Amino acid sequence: MANGAVRRRWRGAAAVIGSRRWAAVASDTGLAALFIAAIAVQAAALADSWGLASWRLGGPAAAVVCGLALTRRRNPAWTAATGLAVAAATIAVAHLAGLPAEPGPAMVLGLMVLTGTAVRVLPAAQAGAVAAAGLVLAVARLAADPPISASGASSVAVSYAGAWLAAVAAGRWLRMLDVRAANTADRVRREERLELARELHDIVAHHITGMVIQAQAAQIVARKDPANAAEPLAGIETAGTEALAAMRRVVGLLRDTADAAPASPGPERLDELVERFSARGPRATLQASGGEDWPPEVTSTVYRIVREALTNVRRHAPQARSVAVTVAEEADGVTVRVDDDAPPSPARTHHRAGYGLVGMRERVETLGGVLDAGPRPGGGWSVRAVLPLRESR
Repeated sequence: MANGAVRRRWRGAAAVIGSRRWAAVASDTGLAALFIAAIAVQAAALADSWGLASWRLGGPAAAVVCGLALTRRRNPAWTAATGLAVAAATIAVAHLAGLPAEPGPAMVLGLMVLTGTAVRVLPAAQAGAVAAAGLVLAVARLAADPPISASGASSVAVSYAGAWLAAVAAGRWLRMLDVRAANTADRVRREERLELARELHDIVAHHITGMVIQAQAAQIVARKDPANAAEPLAGIETAGTEALAAMRRVVGLLRDTADAAPASPGPERLDELVERFSARGPRATLQASGGEDWPPEVTSTVYRIVREALTNVRRHAPQARSVAVTVAEEADGVTVRVDDDAPPSPARTHHRAGYGLVGMRERVETLGGVLDAGPRPGGGWSVRAVLPLRESR
């Protein structure tokens, strides 16, 4: 079971990493197409005016800057600094040699990506240095040209200054969104830890109550039949061992620094939760089996997963007509699945991987399981979790 749990964790991590990698590949592919189009358009424009030979310096330089923009994730500081240095050198040489004004549209696009990324992800000092370097380059470019130029150099300088301002503004805005998301994650984590502390009390009380009852039974048995008193004592030992294991797991969750969801299992049963959801939203059905002898932390986690998934359907998939909730005890453990049939939408894809499911994934993995959430092949959204029972008992 331990090896199976490790494999499931690796599959879950691989799915998340794979989705992020494909998103990055798609983004870079779109940028590459945009860069190629910009280079081609600029080359065609220069071929009809100055002649293509006049771009023997600016063309390769634009290609280098765009290439650096496509590799910016590896080292944002180095790629931004190198791109600005290449741009500065190209601008200076083109101005002295009487070549077409630089930076052209292709290079400007590459510099925008490099500057915006640096402002977003780098530490404040480095981000400020990159932004300042771009500003110095823009001011120098403006100062180098007369107000009116037949070659159009002044308009090129103004265009670059506007592009620099837009890149810094976009990077700063995205940086603020990232900070806000991190602050929200911290708040969510604190709220969940308070819930886990209360749950720790409930779990310990559950086990200790059983131990007290068995101890009372052992006293009665010991008075009537001392020879059979060992069986209740063995039950007390088992309950104590389970209590310690449950405490270790919940305390492990409290010590973890990853995201968690502010949810509480509450006294309601799953069928009541599904009925309450159906009364105010899409029709939901429940198929459930097992649960009689599951550890409390598994039962509460199953409830939280279902509640979080249904909450996300209500918030982000109002077009859904039906939701299917399946909870089953299988050979690998407890399988929880929540599927809806809402049509895909950009807002849904952006919001459905919220803090609640991020926290639930970490909680499930702490218990030895795995949780995945994403679009279904035939349409709709699916949340699926597997919780091993042997590791929890």
